[in-house]
Amino acid sequence: MHVAVLGAGYAGLGLVRQLEEQLPPDMTLTLVNDGPDHVLTHEIHRAIRRPAVEDAIRVPLAELLDRAELVTTPIDSVDTETGTVELVDGECLSYDYGAVTFGSETAYYGIDGLRDHAHPLKTLDDAAAIRADALGTIDAGGRVVVGGAGLSGIQVAGELAALAREEGAVVPEDVSIMLVEQRETVAPNFPANFQRAVREALTDRGIEIRTETTVEAVDDETVVTDGPTLPYDTLVWAGGIAGRAPTDGRRPTVRADLRLTDRTLALGDAARVVDADGEPVPASASAAIREAKTAATNLTRLVEGGDDGFDPRLDRYRFDVPGWLVSVGDGAVAQLGPTVLTGAAATAAKTSVGAGYLGSVGATRRAVELAENEILT
Repeated sequence: MHVAVLGAGYAGLGLVRQLEEQLPPDMTLTLVNDGPDHVLTHEIHRAIRRPAVEDAIRVPLAELLDRAELVTTPIDSVDTETGTVELVDGECLSYDYGAVTFGSETAYYGIDGLRDHAHPLKTLDDAAAIRADALGTIDAGGRVVVGGAGLSGIQVAGELAALAREEGAVVPEDVSIMLVEQRETVAPNFPANFQRAVREALTDRGIEIRTETTVEAVDDETVVTDGPTLPYDTLVWAGGIAGRAPTDGRRPTVRADLRLTDRTLALGDAARVVDADGEPVPASASAAIREAKTAATNLTRLVEGGDDGFDPRLDRYRFDVPGWLVSVGDGAVAQLGPTVLTGAAATAAKTSVGAGYLGSVGATRRAVELAENEILT
């Protein structure tokens, strides 16, 4: 019997490592990814200011796998009903049971000109492009606009403000950095005390915040909104996520057992997960890592089969994380239970989470490198 995991982000890598331990030894296990590395996407914003961090947050998958076969060819399409995967090189892979874990793409919502003119931040190449463009804008005393004030947009704006400072510029006197959000507050999906702390951290760094502002169109010089038209020199878009090409841009909805079809599960950013309490699960690394545990249990039970020909009883995922963390340049904001931390305590928490994750997947040397990079920052 063949089990395939399609994607090696937080959900996919966590799932395949657990399946290596849980699946019977006679089962074949394959991990399919569009490249040879696992990248800590929640740390990619760091590479805008510190390109050398790439060495710590990019980990060769071959170093992390035990028994799983690794296929590093991008997926063209997947039929989750039949368990058929078409690769871009024309090869075909079939599985008895599998999981869709290939993450998401940037959502542009059909906004005219946005895809053509804005930088996304999904890869290390994206971070390098943002850095190069932003350095020119900083040198010229121009304006950077960041669209979307979720965690990703907050982190990008914070890194750009810190980069400007390191280049000798003062924000906003020498260079303008603006964060634009459609909803009424930054970090709109989080508790009010967390939102207030994040807003304060951003404004302390000279970042202008413009909420309740909807982007309607973009050209090569301006962002047209439902309010004022905003000129820009560098534009970064962090306004949401969409499904990837193999699922036709969709993020299918799955219930708490993570089952998409009889033979396929879906988890992480690749799906919209509704948990055991009927609540939608926010797309995040922390949720994906925890969903992987439920998915590993359920795939193992499906492979082993139920009694009397019936499907086995599957576990149900319940969203429960201890808190939230967001970097804001050289600082951070942490929500741990009802308590919000800033300053050194929040920075230490952020450092420990990233390094701890790397240690948990067996990348101990890179965990040390990441911790050193955070401390030096």
